[in-house]
Amino acid sequence: MSEHTISPAGGVGPLTGVRVLDVSTLFAGPLAATFLGDFGADVIKIEHPAKPDASRGHGPAKNGVNLWWKTLGRNKRTATLNLGTPTGAELLLKLAADADVLVENFRPGTLERWGIGPQQLHEVNPRLVIARVTAFGQVGPYSGRPGFGSLAEAMSGFAALTGEPDGPPTLPPFGLADGIAALATSYAIMVALHAVEQGGSGQVVDMAIIEPILMLLGGQITTYDQLGTVQKRTGNRSVNNAPRNVYRTADRDWVAVSTSSQSIAERVLRLVGRPELVTEPWFASGHTRAEHADELDDAVSSWIGLRSTADVLAAFEEAQAAVAPVYDVRGILADPQYRAIGTIQTVDDEELGPLKMQNVLFRLSGTPGGIRWAGRPHGRDTDAVLEEIGVSREQLTALKEQGIV
Repeated sequence: MSEHTISPAGGVGPLTGVRVLDVSTLFAGPLAATFLGDFGADVIKIEHPAKPDASRGHGPAKNGVNLWWKTLGRNKRTATLNLGTPTGAELLLKLAADADVLVENFRPGTLERWGIGPQQLHEVNPRLVIARVTAFGQVGPYSGRPGFGSLAEAMSGFAALTGEPDGPPTLPPFGLADGIAALATSYAIMVALHAVEQGGSGQVVDMAIIEPILMLLGGQITTYDQLGTVQKRTGNRSVNNAPRNVYRTADRDWVAVSTSSQSIAERVLRLVGRPELVTEPWFASGHTRAEHADELDDAVSSWIGLRSTADVLAAFEEAQAAVAPVYDVRGILADPQYRAIGTIQTVDDEELGPLKMQNVLFRLSGTPGGIRWAGRPHGRDTDAVLEEIGVSREQLTALKEQGIV
């Protein structure tokens, strides 16, 4: 990897020394770069000088400051550059010459049109890993279409499986496909970086947002290929096991119960006073239990419905059966398990002061990641970033007058 000093706040982590240029927008590409920054990479977020990343305008804001950006933009230095100008393209190539990764999500052909496609990038830096994140991929009949995660949730089969059996397909109220694609992209980047470390050259990662979510939907492709069956919507139930649903307590709260293993299913039915169901031949496997979901749901829901949430959770814990409360954000912040594993972190922010957000995604015992700072204002580090590639104060002034930064 290249040798870099992360400035201005410094930082440590297993990816210290890796420099990432994040020229993507909205969620999948930027979030992949966030995951790398959480473990020490020097992520330079490049935005258009007049058109900031659209994610800065998504969701709630406080005092004019977008709150989702505080998480999405954390651990990134923010700089502006008009890549559609010859001077802006030239400056990006200079930045790329000393970088390890570039993440972009323009429509296929856009970087090539600006003269900063993979060919030009690899000419200045043969070791560069270029992650291209688009809705449909770099080739094919849909490659030139605009697209977002919602289209991937629709095309992947996710929406068709989600919702009540007699209701419409249901899209999630958050960027699910984008988030899954971000995880896949960060993993792909690390695989490609490892190949460089082993003496290989840089390469292009072609990430289509429609694919990672499809991979996580299980064996539906193989099932249709071999059996010709199409999985239907089942609401909160599962075709693989039962009882599996959300149930309302006497407090009018909801709890979720899952019986993915046979032993847990047996414990649940004994707990709710229906041990005779455990001896039924159909109870011996999750698939056949799912065929009797109505009967099993009735047994579980009638028992839970007569008891308080606290009593239900305590009884399930004593029986070593699987249950969880259905939380909104208030429950998450109050939950002792989340506190114990440090899922929520308080970060001092230069604009808003102390604020809470999700911590880094996983814990490493030897080389943990961390949040060095929350998402910064648009263009906060432009001068410092360009000075690192030899741009003088006078040149910076001229670039600003020309609208390039």
